[in-house]
Amino acid sequence: MFLTDTDIQAILLTLRLAAVTTVILFFVGTPIAWWLSRTRSRWKGPIGAVVALPLVLPPSVLGFYLLVTMGPNGPVGQLTQALGIGLLPFTFWGLVVGSVFYSMPFMVQPVQNAFEAIGERPLEAAATLRASPLDRFFTVALPLALPGFITAGILSFAHTVGEFGVVLMIGGNIPGVTRVASVQIYDYVEALEYGNAHRLAAVLLTFSFLVLLALYAWRPQQRKL
Repeated sequence: MFLTDTDIQAILLTLRLAAVTTVILFFVGTPIAWWLSRTRSRWKGPIGAVVALPLVLPPSVLGFYLLVTMGPNGPVGQLTQALGIGLLPFTFWGLVVGSVFYSMPFMVQPVQNAFEAIGERPLEAAATLRASPLDRFFTVALPLALPGFITAGILSFAHTVGEFGVVLMIGGNIPGVTRVASVQIYDYVEALEYGNAHRLAAVLLTFSFLVLLALYAWRPQQRKL
């Protein structure tokens, strides 16, 4: 068999994590991108830097601080325990929280660029037709920024699929719960099972290549329209 049952379980968990993370990022990242594209506040630079921080911050550092924050003595951990939710580390939803933070710039930056490319004129024209700010956002800004949203969604999904350091720090290595494909490959390498590692790594490599190929093939078509 090309892939073992454990491999398939890890892949399905990875795809589930990437899908949930991407959906959450659409709702969380869109308001942030809109604010960054429109504001002239002095806080734009610091907040933009915080959003982009995962691009340069080692994943283990981000994972460590999230683990401490969501742990039993951390503020988020104390809150979730008080609400009866329990602790998030070493659970699927703990992985989701870490993935949302780690993939945030891959959602916010393409959408922010798309909003900035719209310019003021379409929104001003809608305002002259008595469209409310909410109407202008949903009927003008969102449709015009659709290519940016598609790019952001693809990049966020693919980036989450390839996570390792953050998910290992927050989720550990629990089969069927937190053992995603990248961690499964790590287990194979540790056990010197290079054949299994090659097969699973080839699946992720092929997936990543096809995602980027589709993205780069789609962009020139968009420019022609």
